Amino acid sequence: MGLKRWYDEHVMPRMITLACGQENIMDRRMRLIPLARGRVFELGCGGGLNQAFYRADQISSFAGIDPHAKLLARARDQAAEKGWEVNIRQGRGEDIPFNDSQFDTVVCTYTLCSVEDPERVLSEMRRILRPGGQLLFLEHGRSPEAKVARWQKRIEPVWKPLAGGCHLTRPVGASLRGAGFEVEPLGQSYLSKTPKVLGWMEWGVARKAGY
Repeated sequence: MGLKRWYDEHVMPRMITLACGQENIMDRRMRLIPLARGRVFELGCGGGLNQAFYRADQISSFAGIDPHAKLLARARDQAAEKGWEVNIRQGRGEDIPFNDSQFDTVVCTYTLCSVEDPERVLSEMRRILRPGGQLLFLEHGRSPEAKVARWQKRIEPVWKPLAGGCHLTRPVGASLRGAGFEVEPLGQSYLSKTPKVLGWMEWGVARKAGY
């Protein structure tokens, strides 16, 4: 096994889980995730960082995918403890293995930055979301400040291989709107105690446009 493969399989998933589990990020999860209702699908569910914030009495079933097999066992155990019907699989957002309009709520937190084809992933999330359903998103991405965005572009080639393919320059709200969602922003700000190039956050609720 080469060094890069070893790093990607054993070090990087744990590092990202730790980074995405810091207190100020968990505070944002705590405000967003309780909005989930009905049949829930979570993209990038490995590690189970959102599990503590779902309201079990509002959810009838829980499904999810994550590319990292080592993170899935914990997510399955945490979801099963809630008494839900659970269907968690290894997979990628470009090819979500569930039916059209199957879910009432789709959850996506700190995932769009690292997928290979964000347009395809957004299309897939829109496909599996029922008309009138909700996409709950909490993502980091391109800063609205031109100076910060320029630095993000400079740093990104070095940052990506260290952080599991994480992009710093992908827009959040604009990408959702371009994929056919109507977006209700709930908040956007820089993460405290974090360099601006890494810390622009946006979160809210998106729905299929026209429903």
